[in-house]
Amino acid sequence: MDPVVVLVLSLSCLLLLSLWRQSSERRKLPPGPTPLPIIGNFLQIDAKNISQSLTNLSNVYGPVFTLYLGRKPTVVLHGYEAVKEALIDHGEEFAGRGSLPVAERVTKGLGSPCDPTFILSCAPCNVICSIIFQNRFDYKDQDFLNLMKKLDENFKILSSPWLQVCNNFPSLIDYCPGSHHTVLKNIDYIRNYLLEKIKDHQESLNVDNPRDFIDYYLTKQKQENHNQQSEFTLEHLATTVSNLFAAGTETTSTTLRYALLLLLKHPHVTAKVQEEINHVVGRHRSPCMQDRSHMPYTDAMIHEVQRFIDLLPNNLPHAVTCDTKFRNYLIPKGTTVITSLSSVLHDSKEFPNPEVFDPGHFLDKNGNFKKSDYFMPFSIGKRICVGEGLARMELFLFLTTILQNFKLKSLLHTKDINITPVANGLASLPPPYKICFIPV
Repeated sequence: MDPVVVLVLSLSCLLLLSLWRQSSERRKLPPGPTPLPIIGNFLQIDAKNISQSLTNLSNVYGPVFTLYLGRKPTVVLHGYEAVKEALIDHGEEFAGRGSLPVAERVTKGLGSPCDPTFILSCAPCNVICSIIFQNRFDYKDQDFLNLMKKLDENFKILSSPWLQVCNNFPSLIDYCPGSHHTVLKNIDYIRNYLLEKIKDHQESLNVDNPRDFIDYYLTKQKQENHNQQSEFTLEHLATTVSNLFAAGTETTSTTLRYALLLLLKHPHVTAKVQEEINHVVGRHRSPCMQDRSHMPYTDAMIHEVQRFIDLLPNNLPHAVTCDTKFRNYLIPKGTTVITSLSSVLHDSKEFPNPEVFDPGHFLDKNGNFKKSDYFMPFSIGKRICVGEGLARMELFLFLTTILQNFKLKSLLHTKDINITPVANGLASLPPPYKICFIPV
């Protein structure tokens, strides 16, 4: 038989088998658009604005629907009720870690305008350094600058449309050129740097006087030496420390950068915050965390920044830990689940005019701070961000200290300031801008 005919017949059989499997699988899962063979529903998703694509599909298929991003099904939960029901009411079942194939490869002058990116990256990064290494770095230290450059570059690449394609078609990671290779090279650099730090800690370790996170880990490892099943390995330590840097640096610095941009865009909000700082803190001491409970408008502003910017629109992926019955649908064990935080943070019933930046979304009629169950930028449930407390402290202290000491000035008229994110794949990144910090 002609080899071409054999190839065509083989491909046809594979195509029919794929369609049969999809059809059988889809009968048990929530409804959704009909997938194409191999690529699934990928053509129906705008990789530049995934959260809006999910909203559009939710309008058609409801708050729980299925997408095939590639050949495997992904269940999407859209809106507060569905997200809360899954992550809180069914917390155990939805506590699995979803697959991110690229990340899995990662685990082996005065008054003059300036780009605030550098300084707003240095400060959170040094907070993590002080926890992990005990010491902070000078902002001119070349090792520190290289580390920050790699972290910043990776965060930008991971938020690009191309990386969303790679995460849904993992074979591309190994066989196609692209920016994902830069991510892997950067991670190798970071891991090697961290392994050198770990080696230094091993040589100077005093188990009776641990200095930082690495020392505590190495002490625990020594205690577990007799346990063959122990997870306290150097490889695990390097991965954990790398994750702490990745999760604890760029997310906070990006939020700070976006916050200053929004304050430039809304000078009346800035003025109210500075008035509250002057009243509660004054000019002769630095802000402290005890001040937050006496500063409802400032607290509301920071909450509104996090709500408005929608830093991780679709959360990190979850996976169900067992065959799960959810709203009369059967979700098989291991299925990836996307929880649309964007649909919760921009719910018009809870936040009137959600597209408008307004600290009033978190204030009652008397001007007191008002909590909202819909505020979940750190996610909720079993996989809530472990660094939430640290991040909230950093955001409050950094922003109030800046606004206590400086007036903010833009080079543009407020109406010309662009606040539209330049990327919102993994994260929503603010556009670049210049700002003047004028001492007060």
